[in-house]
Amino acid sequence: MAEQQNQQSQKGAVRRFLQSIAVPLGAVALALLIGAIIIELSGASAWEAYVALAKGAFGSAEGWRRTLEKTTPLIFSGLAVAFAFKAGLFNIGAQGQLLFGAITAAWVGFAVHGLPPGLHAALALIAGTIAGGLFGAIPGALKTYTGAHEVITTIMLNYIAMGFTDYLANGPLKDRSPGNIIARTPEILPSAKLPTWGWLPFGFILAVLAAVFAWWVLQRTTLGFEIRTVGQNPHAARYAGMKVARTVILTMVISAAFAGIGGAVETQGVVGRYEPGFNANLGFDGITVALLGKTNPFGVIPAAMLLGAMRAGSNVMQFDAHVAQEITDVVQALMLFFVAADQIVRWLLRIRAEEGEKITLSTGWGSQ
Repeated sequence: MAEQQNQQSQKGAVRRFLQSIAVPLGAVALALLIGAIIIELSGASAWEAYVALAKGAFGSAEGWRRTLEKTTPLIFSGLAVAFAFKAGLFNIGAQGQLLFGAITAAWVGFAVHGLPPGLHAALALIAGTIAGGLFGAIPGALKTYTGAHEVITTIMLNYIAMGFTDYLANGPLKDRSPGNIIARTPEILPSAKLPTWGWLPFGFILAVLAAVFAWWVLQRTTLGFEIRTVGQNPHAARYAGMKVARTVILTMVISAAFAGIGGAVETQGVVGRYEPGFNANLGFDGITVALLGKTNPFGVIPAAMLLGAMRAGSNVMQFDAHVAQEITDVVQALMLFFVAADQIVRWLLRIRAEEGEKITLSTGWGSQ
């Protein structure tokens, strides 16, 4: 009897897992299908386009390196959005938090001298993480003490971050080397750069470890239990004696810290300096990654890998199949649409929504 119950429990777990990934996979399939139709209507071959896309992303060691480099900041920004979701918060400010992390890491990378390579790189990473986290504390505090909704405040703070980092890159922190006329910081010192081993960037390893850390915090710590409880019912959490205000602010700090380290990794592992515009939309794409990953830290990794592969292979698709690079943006937007409007996917695949499966994007206006 006990063995039968155990088998039924295992079958039920497998069924729930398959149902949980059916909607994201269905969203991807529908987006690729509609993208194929658009490609055919443009006069190109959809089959050749997708083969070229896969070839550019995974067809060589260089392709794998580019894919993992594109994937890494998407994992961090996806974790930033997904972590905040667990507390019922919609962090749209990952872009600004990422920019602060990127420029802070750049400043530590070129301004601090005399440190050994490992220590210098770690110091720049920590500085970028802290900068992002502190910037994320602002919307958390505003929501807690004034009732200002985090969607509005994080959007506004994105513009502040963009303007302020542009000012720094074109003013106090501008590269003053002869011949430079564009807004950017000096190149970071070699001791602050993150290594790449063959096709494997060190930043990607950090991103996977960050996903493990996020899962551990949410599922294995008291703080994680409080975060999930506040996300499900802040009033019940307050009645149970939990400090909701502290939890909201701390959640936003940790969420923003993920975005901050993502910006630092991009500076130290890819660009080598801070340059306005290079990190465009990385934070915003974290929303797509988080939704595709069902706001699960481990689900964020394959979701980011998918988008990273599309970005890495888009150039090859453009040259080999004569398809506009913007098609990948269209497909990505379609993925977000179908994940957000999951009832369409469920209706097509005949999937019934499980109790408690729906993602809560945000608490109500002015609620805590």
